[in-house]
Amino acid sequence: MSTPSPGDVLSGKFRIERVLGEGGMGVVLAAHHLHLGRTVAIKLLQPEALKHQEIVARFANEARSASRIQSEHVARVLDVGTLDTGEPYMVMEYLEGSDLSKLVKRQGPLAIEDAVEYLLQACEALAEAHVAGIVHRDLKPANLYLTRRADGSACVKVLDFGISKAALVGTSPEAQQMTQTQSVLGTPGYMAPEQLRSAKHVDPRTDIWALGVILQELLTGKLAFQGSTVPEVYLAILQNPPDPLRTLRPDAPPALEAVILRCLEKDAARRFASVGELAAALVPFAPQRARLSAERIGRITGVVVPPAGAAAPRAGISVAPPGPAVTQGGVAPTIAGTGYATGPTLGPAHSGYGVQGPTPPGYGPQGATPPGYHAQPPPGYGPQGPTPPGYHPQPQGYGPQGAMPQQPYGTAYGARPMQPMAPADPNKGKMHPSTVALIAILGLIMVTFGGCLTCVCAAGASAPASNEKTGQAR
Repeated sequence: MSTPSPGDVLSGKFRIERVLGEGGMGVVLAAHHLHLGRTVAIKLLQPEALKHQEIVARFANEARSASRIQSEHVARVLDVGTLDTGEPYMVMEYLEGSDLSKLVKRQGPLAIEDAVEYLLQACEALAEAHVAGIVHRDLKPANLYLTRRADGSACVKVLDFGISKAALVGTSPEAQQMTQTQSVLGTPGYMAPEQLRSAKHVDPRTDIWALGVILQELLTGKLAFQGSTVPEVYLAILQNPPDPLRTLRPDAPPALEAVILRCLEKDAARRFASVGELAAALVPFAPQRARLSAERIGRITGVVVPPAGAAAPRAGISVAPPGPAVTQGGVAPTIAGTGYATGPTLGPAHSGYGVQGPTPPGYGPQGATPPGYHAQPPPGYGPQGPTPPGYHPQPQGYGPQGAMPQQPYGTAYGARPMQPMAPADPNKGKMHPSTVALIAILGLIMVTFGGCLTCVCAAGASAPASNEKTGQAR
């Protein structure tokens, strides 16, 4: 069947109005829904594409994948069906606006805040897709459509899940065969190294690579990897570093360039592990209104974004990939200085940084230890607490119940530090001179009166004896 012309009616309810877009495998038409009285977009396959069962399976896969994502940032699939001629069709919401590829060609590089906001909206759709097991595999500015909400605010829609890799229960054998093919699927210039090697060995980090390429293109108008031929582009992707962002966009913050460079790590393990981590790294460069997208992405992916009002990373701070020790379920690295468990590390990677938050060098994993303290007891101190000088953890002659002091000790021992003994008072134990004089006087009195009393007593005792002798004499 040839491409329908304006005025043709398909399936008895869609009157064709005009052609919206056309490619090698499909065509998109604007049509009036006769029953609902609204404009819709109808996607059909080209006659040549209908000859290939794999392409037909991709077409059906696009409808299933897009319908499973509820985000407003995915073009909604309203219906699917088959024409009288047996050709499949897909009915989607009609969008007014322009894709980002045409926008950049028409206006030139975008403002940093606008580019980051658009990418965050795309990440919002991909967060749902990735959680559902869907990898897009063909992200590019032409598949990000900028439209307007009812209030006039910008809204980016992700299009074309036709070659997405979907983990669907009960998927048809044709779709399973499609996702396992070894052919190259995607658009040159946006494909990750692993996607070039094998289309089936992809995961969400493959889409993160494409998002990095897209962001650089939105900011500079040029691809990060270029070549005069497709093989040269592939070779640049596999072997060469990306063109530096700030060479073409000097006003871009170095930390934003670091975010893009991490997206474009050739080793997928060194990229952001999820779009949630990417969103957390990008939100400082986005307008305040874009926090809604970042927070929704965080709730979907389980990644915490920086708090509202957090300043953008300072110049010179790089976004380092997670180290090998950070393996908490593939969770994301941490934003240095904030302690967030789910965000990227905005700062140099340190071997001592833990998954719970950045730990400054020289501090232990449980938190910062104030200067002058030790994470481990210093030599000579026991495990229960500091032992005062002169004491021994296990002195000879004492049992295993605890260290006994070698000399009298004060109040606390063991768990609490002992208070040092006060220095001996040199005057302690000495009598006041007046006291000494009084004692001397009392002693003199006692000696004097004691002698007199002795004489009287002696005289009294000798009188009866004398009388007795006198009486006998008589």
